Amino acid sequence: MALEIERKFLVRHDSWRKDAVSSAKIVQGYLTASGTTVRIRIRNGEGFLTIKGKSSGISRSEFEYPVPAADAGEMLDTLALDPPVEKTRYLVPAGDGLWWEVDEYHGANAPLFTAEIELPEEDTPFDIPEWLGEDISGDSRYTNRALSRKPYSLWCGEKV
Repeated sequence: MALEIERKFLVRHDSWRKDAVSSAKIVQGYLTASGTTVRIRIRNGEGFLTIKGKSSGISRSEFEYPVPAADAGEMLDTLALDPPVEKTRYLVPAGDGLWWEVDEYHGANAPLFTAEIELPEEDTPFDIPEWLGEDISGDSRYTNRALSRKPYSLWCGEKV
């Protein structure tokens, strides 16, 4: 089984940009309302269908398959339950073969920036750069599924 082990943080400032090695434009929508996550994504013109299981801590099962870009676009237009999330993803080296994925959100989710790191094991150590802010790994408001339902701009001033 494919397993995603991921930590997610807010980004405090943009000093990470000097170390970014690539970027990708991403548009993604969600095809299910609850339970198993079914996502359709277009990343730099390529389509992907992703199925994710329920989270257990910072881990969950994840399966991803390529689909024709035209089909992905049609699914976004006709099957997505909410408006798609649009973002630019930057890759930043994290050392020891690990990578930070820094997401700059657009549209109704601007000016949100988050950074994720995928780990081979839950207890894998990693350095936390000074540009990272709060650990939001357990805060469901920051999942992309939640951001498609209730964009960041609608609640960013709310107190937790």
